[in-house]
Amino acid sequence: MNEKADVSILGCGWLGLPLAEKLVHSGYRVKGSTTSPARLELLQQKQIEPYLVNLQPEETDPESLTSFLNTKTLVLNIPPRLRAGEGEQYLYRLHVLLKSLLTSPISRILFVSSTAIYPDLNREVTEDDISYTAPDNVLLQAEKLFQDREEWLTTIVRFGGLIGGNRHPGRFMAGKENLPNGNAPVNLIHLDDCVTILSRIIEQEMWGRVYNACADEHPTRKHFYTQAALSIGALPPTFAETTAAESFKRISSQKLKEELSYHFLHPNPLEV
Repeated sequence: MNEKADVSILGCGWLGLPLAEKLVHSGYRVKGSTTSPARLELLQQKQIEPYLVNLQPEETDPESLTSFLNTKTLVLNIPPRLRAGEGEQYLYRLHVLLKSLLTSPISRILFVSSTAIYPDLNREVTEDDISYTAPDNVLLQAEKLFQDREEWLTTIVRFGGLIGGNRHPGRFMAGKENLPNGNAPVNLIHLDDCVTILSRIIEQEMWGRVYNACADEHPTRKHFYTQAALSIGALPPTFAETTAAESFKRISSQKLKEELSYHFLHPNPLEV
């Protein structure tokens, strides 16, 4: 397990696993990590060199982590779980990783981030609007750990809300009552597009960039989540009466579409 890989994917879950499969199918040598021993065999079956990686000092096997990071390109795909209050733990794990990265041969990092990094500006939001993000924002701190380093080039992809696979949006709000901000636009992206965008960045060597990635269409929260619930026979949510969006952002992916010549596979989340 000491052979250098083309790509190592830290976090082979909902997004990382199909990405690893696509890269293997394209001829890349791929190492993949999981925190679950039960998933190691699954990775092996899919021709992904499996590693058990848990970025806690007391649980990290330094030799295994060194072997996992013996690669050209690292896809850093660790969910921050900010809504669960795990922001500080997320940053702590990234610092553990960074220490090992500094002695690795990695020269390229693809960092999976989120459009949750932007505040609600009540207008269309582009990558340049990061200047409005507070310095203590956990996602911003995480990105900056890996940006502007001499040791490697980092490309950051800020995905919108993730749908597709086993993440059916009809279950997200089903049955909830009196929800706020029904007229705000949604910013969503399908798993198929996530995988295709990440693989294209690797294939086209688009390094040292920052991209937003959301579907082209932005239906209102009320319309989208009502239709999503009805599509699976669930009780649709209800929304508080309002005449306008209270606070929102509409994420623009124009930069990504232009620089990668990308056309979304699922441009309208209502048609997924």
